[in-house]
Amino acid sequence: MIRLRGGRVVTPDAVLDDATLAVADGRIVAITRGGDAAAGDIDCHGAWIVPGFVDSHVHGAHGVDVLADEGAVARVAATLPRYGVTAFAPTSVACPPEALTMFLRAVAAAQSAPPSDAARVLGAHLESNFIHPEYAGAQPAHCLRLPPRPGEAGPAAGAFSGAAILAAIDAQREAVRIVTLAPELPGALDLVARLAAAGHRVSLGHSGATFEEGCAAIAAGARHATHLFNRMAPLGHRAPGLAGAVIAAPEVVCEVVVDGVHVHPAVIAMVVRAKGPDGVAAITDGTAGSGLPTGSTCALGEHTIHVRHDRAELADGTLAGSIATMDGVFRRLVMDVGLSPCDAARVTATTPAEALGRPDLGRLQAGMAADFVVLDAAFGVRATWIAGRPAWNSAGGGDVSPAEVQR
Repeated sequence: MIRLRGGRVVTPDAVLDDATLAVADGRIVAITRGGDAAAGDIDCHGAWIVPGFVDSHVHGAHGVDVLADEGAVARVAATLPRYGVTAFAPTSVACPPEALTMFLRAVAAAQSAPPSDAARVLGAHLESNFIHPEYAGAQPAHCLRLPPRPGEAGPAAGAFSGAAILAAIDAQREAVRIVTLAPELPGALDLVARLAAAGHRVSLGHSGATFEEGCAAIAAGARHATHLFNRMAPLGHRAPGLAGAVIAAPEVVCEVVVDGVHVHPAVIAMVVRAKGPDGVAAITDGTAGSGLPTGSTCALGEHTIHVRHDRAELADGTLAGSIATMDGVFRRLVMDVGLSPCDAARVTATTPAEALGRPDLGRLQAGMAADFVVLDAAFGVRATWIAGRPAWNSAGGGDVSPAEVQR
């Protein structure tokens, strides 16, 4: 058994000061208050211990885009623990079926044989080909397609069809967790029902849908919203649009990009009050630019993006994901948005873990997986643990001993 002693442990209901977190066989055994020190205890006085961050929307990190090659997903997974991420959904942009197949095979491989010092891969998030061209943002317009209809004519020579995209998804069904689509497209409601029936989590986004169209998609089985407010028709008091539909629906979890750029902190606070922390998943929408210095260039799918001091952009200034990391997201939620540490932990860990089908992750309770992050007083990452093992620490990364974690 390993014991981390003296830290401020953030449980679902309270912050426990001077607490001891006991771990064995990859699980949390107990969380207790006070007590005497024992040989081998890891001293965490002055530190916070929070659930490992779970990011449902990650395109890349440290110069690696998840669509780059067949090893890209594994390289991103190995990078993320330094930011406190213990599980994530690698996220693709719209792409041809061949690239999608390569990506999904890489996701499946990372799921089946995860390294002990890498973030868990909980299935892919596809910002799919079935989004509205007027709300595409940094998505490649030439890859967008309408949902296929029975008997639909085949594509022109050299092109690919929406049916080919669905065939790629069907061939790697277990690797796909979330599929983003625009519900106003012709045939989209049938596609929502089909994907939901197959076990995928349908997310609404990159869309100009009306309130009524959004509600129809939710009735058809959609349960998620992709980066609320961004690449959506604006929320209005007479025309609530898709944003209004997903905020009003208690069964829908809304992603919110918490990078200080995409959504104002006051609006994030309003959304959390309206939905409750069980209805909000804080995300990075992180790209290969996350972790790179200002002025760097890297890829987002087939696009080149530019790293600015607080954002990622295409050459024309279009926002292209973000350069945020999840430790920064947690910090902003507490310090700028004004959430309690318990609510910040819920939207960065508990809610996204449940949305990704892993309710055993994302909370510090006896019996849960021992995925957690040790943060310093300023919410910087000191150490990240996955399945009861240290995966990264600020003293040098990689596998470490308890003595090293104390430093």
